[in-house]
Amino acid sequence: MAFVRSLLIWTVVVLAVALAAQVLLPEPGLVLLRYGGLDYTTTVPRALAIGLAVFAGLWLLLKLFAAPGSALRRRRERNERSRLNSALEDLHLGRWERAERTLAATRDPDSVAIARLHAARAAAARGETSVAVQHLDALSATHPALRAIGQAELALAQGRPTDALVALEMQAAQPLPPRGLALRAQALAEIGHYDEAYGMLGALRKHDAVPAADLPRLEARWARGALAHARDGNALAAQWDAMPATLRRDPAVAAAYAERAAVLHWDDAAAQAIEQALEANWDESLAAQYGRLPVGRLDERLARSERWLAQHPDSPGLLLSHARLQHAHGDWTGADATLRRAIARGAGPEAWELLGHGHAANGEDAAARVAYANALRSARGEEPLDLPVDATRLPRDYELRDGRGPTRLQ
Repeated sequence: MAFVRSLLIWTVVVLAVALAAQVLLPEPGLVLLRYGGLDYTTTVPRALAIGLAVFAGLWLLLKLFAAPGSALRRRRERNERSRLNSALEDLHLGRWERAERTLAATRDPDSVAIARLHAARAAAARGETSVAVQHLDALSATHPALRAIGQAELALAQGRPTDALVALEMQAAQPLPPRGLALRAQALAEIGHYDEAYGMLGALRKHDAVPAADLPRLEARWARGALAHARDGNALAAQWDAMPATLRRDPAVAAAYAERAAVLHWDDAAAQAIEQALEANWDESLAAQYGRLPVGRLDERLARSERWLAQHPDSPGLLLSHARLQHAHGDWTGADATLRRAIARGAGPEAWELLGHGHAANGEDAAARVAYANALRSARGEEPLDLPVDATRLPRDYELRDGRGPTRLQ
């Protein structure tokens, strides 16, 4: 079909040139060709047409002689594409061995690199790591970036993030494509270098290396890791100050900063981080952590928790924190009452455990044992046991009645 189309095109070109020459040249001119003692004369348009016809004939003759070879080449390429498609389908369906065998046998120069990469993935999927490495090594000279990405994927899948970084940092693979950037950030996070992974967010965003919907999650996770693993106070402060205000208000990020700041004895910074995050966006887990912070400022934190209770009277996390602060301040009676309120509002095992600690510290062993048991029962989703009643701890408008427990006076 292509040969016939070419023949028609050349015929039209020759006729068009002859016609144009006849129309555009008022004086047709004369062409004299002398060869071997013979003279040939013709007009210029006819000479142009004959020249084009000869050229077209020679070109078509060459095409005719090359047609069988071209047909064989096209058939071979078509078969190669068909085998490649079948192998990729086998890879997707989990027919690892057949897919690898077909992919490794690919010889098409345009497809051999991607075929080798998928052959390595097929070998890795069936547990042949050494074979997968051999397939990837075959790409080292021609496609170093593909090889680096394949090695990094293989290493990360096997829990070897350090080896993944070594592969991605090879000079021949630079600059890394978007997939390489994403793998490098993942490897850095897995070895605990969260600050470096966090620093790559700009490059990931610029090159669309990860879905835009995943960026906030990764940013928050790497920010938490970077804060939790800060080497010293200067590094912690630098990382915290460099984070956007919206991220510093994230409950999990604020919690990570507060915990690390408390370890470094930055009491004010630890408490203020949680206070500011709660003022911006109330969070139960962060409210519960406020009382767990191993920092001072008991009077200030107790006063602030009392103000928050006026706004969030039914918050179990805040009630638990308030009880901790009361207990730390020496007010076990108030802490006991607050813990019972927290338990009534679903504070769960942590509140029961703290209640057990308080009773044990006050020599109330029976109540402590029941509280500890209820901590376990609450964790398992079972109904709690009734605490022993101490008449001296009842409010003034309650009394004990035989067999009926504490009853409100009428």
